[in-house]
Amino acid sequence: MNRRRFLKSTSLGVPALPIAATVLTGPRAGKAQPSERLQIGCVGVGGRAAALLREAAGLPEVDVVAICDIDSRRIPEAVSKTNEIQGKSPQVVKDFRNLLEDSKIDAVLVGTPDHWHAIPTILACQAGKDVYVEKPDGHNMLEGQRMVQVMRRHQRIVQLGTQARTSPHFHSAMEFIRTGRLGKCLVAKAWESARQGSIGRPPDGTPPAGVDYDLWLGPAPKRPFNPRRFHGSWRWFFDYGTGDLGNDGVHRLDIARWALSTAVEAQGEPALKLPSAIVASGGKWYFDDLQEWPDTLQVTYEFDGQPGKLITYEMRIWTPYPMMGQGEGVVVYGDQASIVIGNRNWQAFAPDRTVLAEDSGSNDSRGHMQNFVDCVKSRAKPNADLETVGHPSSVLCHAGNISWRTGQKLILDPTTETFKDAPEANALRTRKEYRKPWVLPEA
Repeated sequence: MNRRRFLKSTSLGVPALPIAATVLTGPRAGKAQPSERLQIGCVGVGGRAAALLREAAGLPEVDVVAICDIDSRRIPEAVSKTNEIQGKSPQVVKDFRNLLEDSKIDAVLVGTPDHWHAIPTILACQAGKDVYVEKPDGHNMLEGQRMVQVMRRHQRIVQLGTQARTSPHFHSAMEFIRTGRLGKCLVAKAWESARQGSIGRPPDGTPPAGVDYDLWLGPAPKRPFNPRRFHGSWRWFFDYGTGDLGNDGVHRLDIARWALSTAVEAQGEPALKLPSAIVASGGKWYFDDLQEWPDTLQVTYEFDGQPGKLITYEMRIWTPYPMMGQGEGVVVYGDQASIVIGNRNWQAFAPDRTVLAEDSGSNDSRGHMQNFVDCVKSRAKPNADLETVGHPSSVLCHAGNISWRTGQKLILDPTTETFKDAPEANALRTRKEYRKPWVLPEA
């Protein structure tokens, strides 16, 4: 069933230290007038950041005017690709702080590893710039809280890179849920079951030429360089990443929270906020490698209410087959029907497994970047607003990780985002120490 058929079936509508100078090779067709274009800078140009750069440069209302990266080997391709897309090469700076000092820049894209999300975002907000930052919001709970506080104080637009919040087929899934055809809903389940590979156990070595490894480490502890504690696999280490729960799980948990909250609102109940209790179990049981985070994990989130609600999360990054037809997905269970939501499609099922409705679409970030640009101009909240969407979903990931690391069931105070009678867990809400000069800025 395509989107048109779904909508017909439901009778709903779609509710400063330049290394390379700027080179202008001519305006690209379709670009807005120069006075109407946002001037954007990019912190990071490799991996996920490279995709964000391309998406931003391709928008009519954007000029990517500056880029930086700790790995100079990545710069030539980033400059070339940006010039190819927008007809103008960006200025190159080494230190992101030079980018933030540029008064002509309106907004920044932060596509760095998790341990470099909070500090650039906070400093950018304090410099009067809006921010698109990749997920999760920070390396830990306190960083996310601080980001929200600074965003609010400086009245900035901050969009988290959970692009499903903009993708049309996720919105059509929510439209179906709002019809109430699922019935009474108490439980949602999110999962990752797509197989990933071992990262091995290579020895420590020397940083490649052209890499500022000390700047890459930033606030993290000083350690010898290891190729697995760097590009591509940094996320599997406590110092820099949040494991697969914060990598892919944040997407799935965000959709689960969104969908279950939509369902309970359709029942006339209040929207879900933060969970009251979190318990996790699992371990590093499959891969014999350097990864520190678990490869097998179950997390249960309990939400207060009359009645209460549950979201469960299951991660098995060693199974070579999907679950409910989706390698990663979400299901919401009602007493009249269920809905399975994947990255590119969803289906609602009657109890006899008859398909009630379905839709499909892409899950790229182009529309999400456009939503960010639109909101920078209008000052409206973006679809993945950090305070109301991005941070709460990131808290689910951080709290789940903390429960796993401590082996405790945690009771969360939603006002302070601290854990009751759990000093070990509260200690993990932040780093033991931020390596100077990269301390977490005050709000």
